[in-house]
Amino acid sequence: MFLSCLTSSCIMAASLVRPRVYSEVDTFSTMTGSGDLKTEDVEDKSEQEPNDEDAEDDETVEEPREPRIRETPEDIKLDAIVNTLAFHPKQDIFAAGDIDGDIYVYSYSCTEGESKELWSSGHHLKSCREVAFSHDGQKLFSVSKDKSVHLMDVEEGKLVTRITKAHSVPINALLLVDENVLATGDDEGTLKVWDMRKGTSFMDLKHHEDYISGIAVDQAKRILLTSSGDGTMGVFNIKRRRFELLSEFQSGDLTSVAIMKRGKKVVCGSSEGTMYIFNWNGFGATSDRFAVKAESVDCIVPITDSILCAASTDGVIRAVNLLPNRVLGCIGQHVGEPIEQIACSRDSHFLASCAHDQMIKFWDISSLREMTVILVGWMAGKTVHLR
Repeated sequence: MFLSCLTSSCIMAASLVRPRVYSEVDTFSTMTGSGDLKTEDVEDKSEQEPNDEDAEDDETVEEPREPRIRETPEDIKLDAIVNTLAFHPKQDIFAAGDIDGDIYVYSYSCTEGESKELWSSGHHLKSCREVAFSHDGQKLFSVSKDKSVHLMDVEEGKLVTRITKAHSVPINALLLVDENVLATGDDEGTLKVWDMRKGTSFMDLKHHEDYISGIAVDQAKRILLTSSGDGTMGVFNIKRRRFELLSEFQSGDLTSVAIMKRGKKVVCGSSEGTMYIFNWNGFGATSDRFAVKAESVDCIVPITDSILCAASTDGVIRAVNLLPNRVLGCIGQHVGEPIEQIACSRDSHFLASCAHDQMIKFWDISSLREMTVILVGWMAGKTVHLR
């Protein structure tokens, strides 16, 4: 009787034994299973003996996954539409200002998960319209719809200087001429040039009839150029502190201005999708014009002496060669969303863009530096296709 009971107990205990189950995930494996098997009267001595293979499996630790390296930094989404972008001149850092008046400073990296917010500021009461780093990267300037100019410490994110009523109307454009001189343009066409050491302006001139959309300066820091919604380009002499002239009126708003061809040409974008080209010292009338076949050319950024990137309200960023005038291709796009601004990184490797989708996107433009457009014959050219 006892023997039969013992046999039944052994059979029941044996039925409780389940084989170890292994499951594989990616390149590592884990083991699950029961522990030592015991019955009331019978012990499996083999289960009590240590097994080197089992010990190694039990000690297996999940190896950390190596971070993925991307061709460009990851997109960044903010809580509001971003109006303006600027890259740090010496570090992998950029600043962004949004329509709520907030400023964000981020570090960026091609390593997945490495881009991160460093600090943010909410000192502006209304939309932040333009940001710019100082040439040494230690200071960040910003202008706003609240009519103020702010100067912040980049490392600590603290407000250093505030000019509360810098203009009588909202400020729309900003250019850092040098470490101490700042130029600003407002919604009614007034240009001011500031000595930031004193916090006062030494030029206050109104010659445009509409908003100033962009400001550029020559290499000698002598001539300021302004683009305006009234369809003209303004020329101002900083050294002599005076107004020089306005160009002839163009069709539509002039939305941006840049100096190209080693200072020999000036290019203005327009709301009509046409680029207007001026000769240096021939600012009164255009020397050439080029229809980009875009809804508009709202923002232009020089990449080389001959190639620029142009952003449009159709959400497309185009690479454009100047003289011969050719659209080289599409750099990227915010699908169906107007682009507010584009900016080039310090090494000209990346272009960043912000649009009404509240996204900041990065594009690889390193190949543009190696591209040329060759004039083959009369009014003929060779177009280089982008990847």
